Amino acid sequence: MKAFITSAIIAALAITGAQAQTLAKDTRKENRAERHAAAHQNVSSRSKDSFYADFGQVPDAQWVRGPQFDEVTFTKDGQKQTAFYDSHFILVGTTANKKFADIPAKAQKEIQKQFKNYAIGAVVEYKDNENNDTNMLLYGTQFEDADHYFVTVSKGKEADVLMVKTDGQVSFFSTLR
Repeated sequence: MKAFITSAIIAALAITGAQAQTLAKDTRKENRAERHAAAHQNVSSRSKDSFYADFGQVPDAQWVRGPQFDEVTFTKDGQKQTAFYDSHFILVGTTANKKFADIPAKAQKEIQKQFKNYAIGAVVEYKDNENNDTNMLLYGTQFEDADHYFVTVSKGKEADVLMVKTDGQVSFFSTLR
């Protein structure tokens, strides 16, 4: 009889433990969903309205509230982009991933010459909304309005971001940490 009672208690504890694990998983999923929803709640509906006026109906728009801007990632004409909207719900600019071959030839030659022992990494194109004077913030650094490319170069653990103007001028922009 004692063996039967002991077995029943062990079975009850195992079931309770399994239920507790299921409850903990469900709670984690709910918390994750709440955080996701909270991030989207902070995005202004007016920014969304401006976005759809600027870009039309884009089915895959994914919104987050960034440190300074409402940000939306979407695909337009086969190109994945991110658009940034300021506190006045006006487009600041867009970014898109590009290839090194997309930057001006003059800049390609300069970077290959000055950084010949460096690996070329990500290339990001920034297109400014010339009708908005709000300055953009990329890689933790603010810069003046203008279209630019940003090229990451790295050597070992050291990585820098170079800013490339549309005329091919190359300058240091930021160090990645």
